[in-house]
Amino acid sequence: MKRKDFLSSMMPLTAGFVSMGRINEMANEGDSPVQIPPYLKPGDIIGISCPAGSITHEDIQPAVKKLMEWGFQVKEGSTVGKKNFTFGGTDEERKNDFQEMLDDKSIKAILCGRGGYGAIRIIDDLDFKNFSKHPKWIIGFSDITVIHSHVNRNLRVAAIHSKMCNSFPADWSKAEQVQVDSIESIRQCITGEKMNYLFTPNAANRTGMADGELVGGNLKTLETMADTKTDLVTKDKILFVEDTDEYLYSIDRMFWNLKRTGKLAHLKGLIIGGFKVKKDDAGDEFGKTIEEIVMEKVSAYAYPVCFDFPVGHQKNNMALKCGAQHKLSVHLNECRLNEIR
Repeated sequence: MKRKDFLSSMMPLTAGFVSMGRINEMANEGDSPVQIPPYLKPGDIIGISCPAGSITHEDIQPAVKKLMEWGFQVKEGSTVGKKNFTFGGTDEERKNDFQEMLDDKSIKAILCGRGGYGAIRIIDDLDFKNFSKHPKWIIGFSDITVIHSHVNRNLRVAAIHSKMCNSFPADWSKAEQVQVDSIESIRQCITGEKMNYLFTPNAANRTGMADGELVGGNLKTLETMADTKTDLVTKDKILFVEDTDEYLYSIDRMFWNLKRTGKLAHLKGLIIGGFKVKKDDAGDEFGKTIEEIVMEKVSAYAYPVCFDFPVGHQKNNMALKCGAQHKLSVHLNECRLNEIR
């Protein structure tokens, strides 16, 4: 065989090795140890930024007041009070403000003003080089799942899934206890308390115990990040999901996405948080409950599954340390999620 013919015959094989190498590289992303940002102490500065939806100066004041009561200083970002249609400023303004928060070493945590939509529009333009050297807590949920997922997969830095500024009550005397507890759980997270939750079992739960890194967030957001560099790696992890204002058929489709992309195949455990479901049109009902939708997709697996965990677009939205190691215990009489390190 002539040399050029031999080389030509080897090209498909070489390409195959390159592809397999990339596949192995992708499989290993998200497997290295997670870096836990420094916990906050009195006097530390918390920045407030709006990488997604807009919020006014007035509407963040309950959060500012509470953060100061906890002993922290607050730095308002330039996007607070800005509005570009639904966004907290233009893409460039939101990117620049969040970048400043990431790079400012004096800021020890970034609390997002609110969710909505917009983080996906700026995530690829953010430079996390300084953040990776000096990590800090990024706090939020819903659309902020984009940022949490990105720093988990690419930087292996923990983040806090929790309520944001728009959820702090203006009058604490009128707030329900679950809302107070949810806000207080943010303080517990950022100051280094181990998070331990006891919650009521659901008859549809699948019992069992699991240890693993806790990851997850808004289900629709996770779906939209599939097969991107921000896609969440779920292998050997405890996954939690929540969502709001979705029809049952749409929730079913999103869980099919999790299954077909392999995200359900190698979990240690699955946590289903709050799901606010839109009512089906009369005569066009989907015909399955949330529990039936989920259990259909995980029927081939044996890991524990629990429903009704207090996380999501609801008053009892407890703070969770994404990236930290947790133990999930699902029993007939009680369910627990305990941070273990």
